[in-house]
Order: sequence, then structure tokens, then C-alpha cells
Amino acid sequence: TFSLRITCRGTFVLSLSLRSRSDMHFFSQSYNYEHSWSHVVLGMWHKYPNPKCTHVISIDVVDRTVDPQTGIIRTERILGCKQKAPGWIVKLFGGSEDAYVREIIFVDPVQQNASITSVNLSLSQFATCFERIEYAPTHDNRTTFTQTAEIQARMALWRSASDGLEQWLVQRFEQNAHLGKLGFTDVLRALEERQMATSPA
Repeated sequence: TFSLRITCRGTFVLSLSLRSRSDMHFFSQSYNYEHSWSHVVLGMWHKYPNPKCTHVISIDVVDRTVDPQTGIIRTERILGCKQKAPGWIVKLFGGSEDAYVREIIFVDPVQQNASITSVNLSLSQFATCFERIEYAPTHDNRTTFTQTAEIQARMALWRSASDGLEQWLVQRFEQNAHLGKLGFTDVLRALEERQMATSPA
């Protein structure tokens, strides 16, 4: 089990942990964005395309509905990604550099909560990567970002192959999570600058 907690002048800034057991890997991190919840949720729809997240190459909205009673917005999307897998994984499991992820987003404008769940569609017969993200407001008009993921081989593979596949998925997920945070920070900053430039003096 590995845990990391960073504070700045007594203020919680970042928490990161990674733990594993023989059949599953867990990842989690949390972070406070220096922006309001509404600003972060607006930026969420402008995250891609992103120069820091070049692995995401397409986004297709499959469905979008609004609950007339609660006002909750549900959006389902398919993300197309391009990631180079090690040669042994391609030979053993097949597939290509193109991968697809199903993503479901719920935005509750009344309770001010936004959640994203995603799961891999590619290689799903061999392994699953289930991710959950939440954006929640803080009392000082910032937004807490929380991300968790569970990664697990789904079939009775050779132990070495199963462990190798999981380790590669974990490493790739950690890299993408880091790049995603950097890229989203840039998006929020650029959005703020545009809003300031267009607002009346």
C-alpha cells in the first residue's frame, strides 16, 4: 500500500494512494481546484481535445436526457483513445492501438454535484478498468475533485500474463490521470481568462 498526502500552509491540497492485492488494483486521488463548482462543470465539457491528453482522439455523445422532476442531466459518451500497448500484450490478447471507453455523466445543478463513471469497452473480455470521478463544491467556493479506479484481470490467465496486463493498465491509468489533471487545469485557466476578457469593465 502506498499513500501520499500533500499540504500547503496547513491546507489540504492533494491526496494520492495506490494499493493492490493479488487479484485487483485500486487507485485514488483527490485535489482542490481553485475555481467554483459551476466553472469546473462548464470546463468539464471543454476538456477535449487537449494537447496534454493526446491519447483521447474522439468523443461521441450517445444519449443525453434531463430528468423533468430533479433537473439532473445524464449524458452518455463513447471516448475513442489511441494508446500503444507493449508488443507482448498485442500478440497475446490481440487488439490494436485504438481503444474505446464508455462514459456516463450525471450533473445535478440543484445539489451541485457532478459524477462521471467510465469503463473500458476494448479488451473487456480480459480486464476491466472501472473509474469514478466526482466534483463537489467546498465552503470557500473551490471544487474538490475525487477520482477512484479499480483495475482487474477478468479471466483465469496465466498468473504472469494476468499480473503483466494489470501492471500495464495501472501504469497507463496513472500516466493518463496525471496528464488529465494537468490538461484540465489548463482548460479551467483558459476558460477563466476568456470570461475575464469578455466581461464588461
